[in-house]
Amino acid sequence: MALSERGENDRDSHPAPPLTAVKLFQSNPRFPVTTIANHPQRNTLRMQLRENLLLKDLRQGQWDALEPLLTVGEYRKGDRLARQGDEEMLQFFILEGMVKRVVSNPEGHEMILRFAAETEMDTSYAAWRLRTPIPYSIVAVTKARTAELPMAQWVDFLERHPEVMSRFEYEVMKLMSEVMAHTITLHLLDAPGRLLRFHRKHPELAGKIPKKELAAYLNLTPETLSRLKKKLG
Repeated sequence: MALSERGENDRDSHPAPPLTAVKLFQSNPRFPVTTIANHPQRNTLRMQLRENLLLKDLRQGQWDALEPLLTVGEYRKGDRLARQGDEEMLQFFILEGMVKRVVSNPEGHEMILRFAAETEMDTSYAAWRLRTPIPYSIVAVTKARTAELPMAQWVDFLERHPEVMSRFEYEVMKLMSEVMAHTITLHLLDAPGRLLRFHRKHPELAGKIPKKELAAYLNLTPETLSRLKKKLG
């Protein structure tokens, strides 16, 4: 599939470390890495975590087991939370802001696969299970804050709580299906159809994504996107 403008008419499991062994990855060298309990805004962070669609039904004992594993990631617009080809993998829960999955070719052309905002997550779980490098980058669309942990510790937590693993794996399958459907859409729908489908499928994101990012996601120029918005009202 072409990554440029086409116009209007186009992880045996590895032994997991014990849950008490928290490894603090330096996600962004410009910001200190801290656990939630040591963060000055820990009460706010806990409230935001409990609004996460995957985590909101955790029992108190599960929260008590998970929170000490989490560190807070702080990212500027354009920072990469994960890089395509990385083998060191993290699980991300979005607390503030928005991130995107991006895949790029050797020439540097990029395609946006999906967006994730507050209450959502992003992950490299499939690559972990397949024991392959991450096949995409995760990039901050806006200034963003995450709660995150190494994938080995997240998988260990899931294996101790099968009902959480079941919900998580369902969400991962939904996520993969969403990416596949978007890729097919770029091939089969014209420009108006792509925009209309986005508004129908993701109304909660329509007013949050910068125009340039949305245009790239739909494989349009910003000018074409503006014309279509005016035409379609």
